[in-house]
Amino acid sequence: MDAKSDMKSLQHFIGGNWVDAEGSKVFEVLNPLDDSLYCYSAHGTGNDMRDAIAAAKAAFPAYKETTPTERERWLLRVAEIMEERQQDLVNCLVDEIGSPVSKAMFEITKGLTMVRAAAGLCRNVRGETIPSDAPGKFSMSIREPLGVVAVITPFNVPLIKTTRLVANALAVGNTVVHLPSEMAPHLSMIFAEIVAEAGFPAGTYNVVSGFGAEIGDDLTSSKDIDFVTFTGSTFVGQHINEICAKNKTPNTLELGGKSPTVILADADLDKVMPLAARSIFMFAGQACIGSSRFYVERPLYDEFVKRFSGMIGKIGMGDLRDPNTVIAPAISPRQRDRINSHIEDARAKGATVYGGEWEGNRCRPTLLTDVTEEMTVCRTETFGPVTSIYPIDSYEEGLERANDSEYGLSSAIFTKDIDKAFHFARNIDAGMCHINGPTIHDEAHVPFGGNGESGVGREGTDADMEAMTELKWVTVQL
Repeated sequence: MDAKSDMKSLQHFIGGNWVDAEGSKVFEVLNPLDDSLYCYSAHGTGNDMRDAIAAAKAAFPAYKETTPTERERWLLRVAEIMEERQQDLVNCLVDEIGSPVSKAMFEITKGLTMVRAAAGLCRNVRGETIPSDAPGKFSMSIREPLGVVAVITPFNVPLIKTTRLVANALAVGNTVVHLPSEMAPHLSMIFAEIVAEAGFPAGTYNVVSGFGAEIGDDLTSSKDIDFVTFTGSTFVGQHINEICAKNKTPNTLELGGKSPTVILADADLDKVMPLAARSIFMFAGQACIGSSRFYVERPLYDEFVKRFSGMIGKIGMGDLRDPNTVIAPAISPRQRDRINSHIEDARAKGATVYGGEWEGNRCRPTLLTDVTEEMTVCRTETFGPVTSIYPIDSYEEGLERANDSEYGLSSAIFTKDIDKAFHFARNIDAGMCHINGPTIHDEAHVPFGGNGESGVGREGTDADMEAMTELKWVTVQL
């Protein structure tokens, strides 16, 4: 059954073929806006995953010998087909994961950039000549693909993550087994259709839908997996890291965040306010790089809270296909409970709450002040449209408190003081720092990732080329 022809019953894509799950099992995928049925998807089993791994392993010997020209042409064709099927991708992002159309278009624009940047990567898989102490010996390194790459992607930015990680793996000569979030399988199946139409050989890209808790270990623990890249929770990431450590499988992990923004007294609030809102309310805060902590120097604190609280009632919560809509539904009942429990715990323990009301499955933008250590929201990631605002008495206090977290993903500072800005950039314990810009920012070629509980390694064209290939030393005695 072709995934295009029956939206209500998605299949796995294994070895270039659409196949049912073992026993023809399926599970329901719900539209988060109203919890209505969006589609059924193949309910993957361990045997399904092993079939996909076997297909990728069988395809690797021939695929690694493909030329840069071939891989470049296929990837550029992927981008062309993505543009041709833009409306299909938009509809999927809106209806499967509840993306407002503006965020869906943001993903498509970024996704196209990811694929085209990967096409450029095909010609940059290179080693170097190395001086040798032995007379007459020519010494060099060559860079080779690892083999089969396991890609595990989240629900919140499924197109950005899929295009980046899959395209980079394919660009450098690896084959791929992809396990998408059980809340976003259709997006990955559309991408599989696009990859197949673009001409990639059968078996180079395989997609198995299902539940990570059930089949994730079958993927990450396989001896035939040569690299693992995962985006998701810190808890699951730690589990995957332990599995990979046992097998000595290299990996990159992009995990949770509690990303801080420091606003100093010399900042221009007219410029800060829209960027502050973007940094936490895009896709209803369901972003690991969202700024869930604002540290504002006291001369601006009251005005910042006044302006921010005045903005939250004006942030669009209308039809998801209205370009002015910003706030998305929380993806699942479990996530809605988490968001609500964080707000109510803070309220019960004395926080001042601005917003926090619910309209169906959407939580209104929420600001918290007077947040204290005993409140869950103080240190735990909410993954919703909720942020805390704290007063600080100096830049030094802002840096100290920004670093007082087990997470270290993204960060930001707003100031006209170039010395403090660069001191912050050098001393913030985070994988990313943005000066006079929001914590939410990404590009195809940058080293994207975090420190501490926020992850291991970096993503991006150059970073993925380094991680998804290995160097071999070669000598020739002349």
